Amino acid sequence: MHYLLFSGPPGAGKSLLAAALPGILPPLTPREALEVSMVASVAGALDGGKLIRARPFRAPHHSASMAALVGGGAKARPGEVSLAHLGVLFLDELPEFQRQTLDSLRQPLETGEVSIARAALHVTYPARVQLIAAMNPCRCGHLSDPALACARAPRCAADYQAKLSGPLLDRIDLHVEVEPVSAADLALPPPAEGSAEVAARVAAARALQTARYEAHGVRTNAEADGKLLEDAAAPDDAGRQLLMQAAESMRLTARGYHRVLRVARTLADLAGAESVARIHIAEALSYRRRAPVN
Repeated sequence: MHYLLFSGPPGAGKSLLAAALPGILPPLTPREALEVSMVASVAGALDGGKLIRARPFRAPHHSASMAALVGGGAKARPGEVSLAHLGVLFLDELPEFQRQTLDSLRQPLETGEVSIARAALHVTYPARVQLIAAMNPCRCGHLSDPALACARAPRCAADYQAKLSGPLLDRIDLHVEVEPVSAADLALPPPAEGSAEVAARVAAARALQTARYEAHGVRTNAEADGKLLEDAAAPDDAGRQLLMQAAESMRLTARGYHRVLRVARTLADLAGAESVARIHIAEALSYRRRAPVN
C-alpha cells in the first residue's frame, strides 16, 4: 500500500507493471469486500448487488476532471480515488493531468478519505488506495537515451517534471527508474520466480501487519503514524544513525522521514525480520525522490 512512481522511457513496461500489480496483492477480506462494495453501490457500479471480491484497479485518463478523480458533482458521487478504495489507483502519464486536479489528491492520499462539501450536504467517502503513477523523464521521453538524445535536455526534463508539485511528490514513497527493454531482454528465459511466489511473500508480510495493528484500527505499515509507527519501525542504532544523516543531507521533510520508516518496516516484514535494521533503512532511502534536474 505504499505509493509508487515509475519513471522511464516509452515502451519500458511501466503501464504493464502497474496493471500486473493486483496479481500479487492478497485477496479482500470479507470486511474489505463489504467496504469496496458499499462504495461501488453508492456510485451505481455494483453488478447485480453482488459483493466485489477482487481488489479494484482504476486507471482514469489524464483528461479526467477534478470531480471525476476525487468525487463531486450535483449528487456528490464518489470519484476514482474512492472507487479504488483498498485497491490500486493508476495514473499514467502523470504530468499530463491538470496540476490542480493532481493537487486535489493530496488530502485523500494523506488521510485515506475524501470529504465533499455542498450547500445541502457534506459527504465523506473512504479513499485508502495504493497510488501507482507512471511518467516519462521528459516530454519526448528519451532524456537519458544517447541514441535518441533529447534536443532540449536538460531544460525539457525540468519543464516537464515541474508540472508536478513538490508536496505531491513528497507523498510518494517509492520512486523507481524503469530501464528500457531491448530485443535481447525479450529473448531471455522466464524468471525463476513468478507472481505466485511474490504474492506469497506479500501475503505473509500483510498477515504480519494485520496481527501487529489489529488492536489499533490500522491495516498496514503505510497507515501507521505517531507513537504506533515509532514503536513498530524503530530502527537499530546503525539504522537510526544512517536515517539521521540522510535526513540532513537529503533535506527530508517530517513527512518524508516517517515515510522512510514505513517503507523500512515493510521491507523488514518482506524479509521476515523482527526489527528494522540499517539495511532496511538504506533501501528505503534509495527509493526517495531524487534531486530535480537542473
